[in-house]
Amino acid sequence: MKIVKKIGVLASALTLALGVGAVQAADMSQIKVAVVNVQQVLQQSPRVAELSKKLEAQFKGRQTKINDEQKALQASVDKFNKESPTMNDKTRADTEKSISNTRAALVKEVVQYQQDLQKEQNKIMQGLLNDLNGIVSNIAKTNSYSLVLDAQAVIYAADGNDITKDVAKQFNNK
Repeated sequence: MKIVKKIGVLASALTLALGVGAVQAADMSQIKVAVVNVQQVLQQSPRVAELSKKLEAQFKGRQTKINDEQKALQASVDKFNKESPTMNDKTRADTEKSISNTRAALVKEVVQYQQDLQKEQNKIMQGLLNDLNGIVSNIAKTNSYSLVLDAQAVIYAADGNDITKDVAKQFNNK
């Protein structure tokens, strides 16, 4: 669900930014405001759940490989710690160097994995946010709303101003 939290924060910021610009352009006496619970839309979306599962499946093999390599490295370290007092200096130095090289390679692999995962998450989030903002904008235009705010940033809103269900329906049908 990490992706959902990131998407919620970014979508809230974008929705708020869109709304502020609309208010500046509108006559203050004619402002019609709506709210949408972006986090709820994303958390309850089968579409987001499907994309999360797809992303997890895409990276599962690499994650498993990294976990196996970490276990093997730990086993090597444990064996070295147990046997090092009886090793000659050359063997001890060679083993330490081997463990150090393995650890460095593993760190490099983990960093690359995290970068690739983050890049893919950002790509997915960008697509979802573009869709969500388009839907919110269309609903706002259709219903003549001057401002749409994220419900989590609003202390009170009348039920008639909550467009979350409409947004969720269109978002999940896309």
